[in-house]
Amino acid sequence: MPQEASAITTTTSTIDLFPPLVYEEDLTPDCGIEIDDVCKDIRDAVKGWGSDKAKLISSLGSTTPEDRLKISLRYNELFDKRLKDVIQKETSGDFGTGMKYLSLNPIQAECAMIKDACKGIGSNATILYSILCGRSTKDMNLLKKTYYKTYTKDLTSLLSSELSGDNWKLTSACLQASEEPYDPDYHTMEKAEEDAEMLWKKGQGKWFGTDEKAIFKIIVLAPTNYLAMVNLAYAEKYGYTLLKAMEKQLSGNGRKATLFHLKAKLKPYEAMAELIKSACAGIGTDELLLTTCIIRYQDVLGQVNFAHEDLFGKSIQDRIRSECSGNYKALLLALVNKVCPEMI
Repeated sequence: MPQEASAITTTTSTIDLFPPLVYEEDLTPDCGIEIDDVCKDIRDAVKGWGSDKAKLISSLGSTTPEDRLKISLRYNELFDKRLKDVIQKETSGDFGTGMKYLSLNPIQAECAMIKDACKGIGSNATILYSILCGRSTKDMNLLKKTYYKTYTKDLTSLLSSELSGDNWKLTSACLQASEEPYDPDYHTMEKAEEDAEMLWKKGQGKWFGTDEKAIFKIIVLAPTNYLAMVNLAYAEKYGYTLLKAMEKQLSGNGRKATLFHLKAKLKPYEAMAELIKSACAGIGTDELLLTTCIIRYQDVLGQVNFAHEDLFGKSIQDRIRSECSGNYKALLLALVNKVCPEMI
C-alpha cells in the first residue's frame, strides 16, 4: 500500500475557510474602538492629494478576515462611503487588486475574485477551481447566496458559460454543496470498499472511456474522513491512491481541479501550500492567484506555512520576497505576518 494513503486528514468534514462570525450574517456586529481606529486611519491615509500607501498597508494589512468584515460595515457607518469605492479610487495595479479584496468582507471578496477570474476572453481556471472545489457545505451555500445578492446573477449559470468538460462537471457537482455529514453507522469500511470498487469500475477499470460524473459524485459527497477510508481501500486493492488514479485517468484543467479537490479534503494545508507555490512557478508570477491565496487562506496560514516549509524548504514570506516588489510585496508580507510572524 502506498505510504501516502495513510498520511491523511482525520477531520469529519471539509474545513470552513470563512471566520465564524460570517456565518451569523449579523449586519451590526460589535466592532469596538479598535475597528473605529482602523477606519479612521484609512480615512486619514486617503485624505488630500494622493494616498499614504504605507499607512494603508499598516491599516488593512494588519487585519484578519473577521476584522475586515467589521471594517467594511463600520467604515460606511462612520463616513457614509463604501470602503471599496474609496480604495479603488486611491490604489491601482496588483497592490490595488489586493486592497480591493481587503476592503470587502470575506465572502464578498471571494465573489469579487470569481468575477475577476471570469473577466476577458477565457477564465482563470485555477482561481475558479481553487475557490469552488474542496469547499465546505456552509462556505459554498453562503458563497452562492452572496454572489447572487451582490451581482444579481446565479453563480451556477455564470460558471456553466465559463467552464467546460471535466472541469465543469466537477465544479457543477461542488456547487450543489452536498457533502454528507459523517455518520459512522453509514460511512463504514465496508461501504468505503464498495465505493473504491465503484471508482475503479467507472475509471481505470472501465473498458472504454471514463464516467467522470459518477466519480465526481462519490468524491464530492464523501465527508473528509470517509474519503480517507475510500482512498485507503482503493490503494490497498488497486495499488494506487485516488490522487495517482485521477492523475492517470484525467487530463487538462479537469485533472488539476480534481487533484486539488481531493487534496483540499484529504491534505488541505498541503493543497494550499502547493497552490501558493504554483502561483510563483515558471517565468513570472501569477499575481492574481497569489493575492487570492494569501487573502483567502489568511486564517490558516500558520498551518499552511508549516506545510510549505516542509514541502519546499522555505517560508511563504521567503517566497513573497523573492517574487514580489514594492507596496504589493509589503502588503502580502503584512497579511502573512499578522497570523504567522517570522522568527527574528
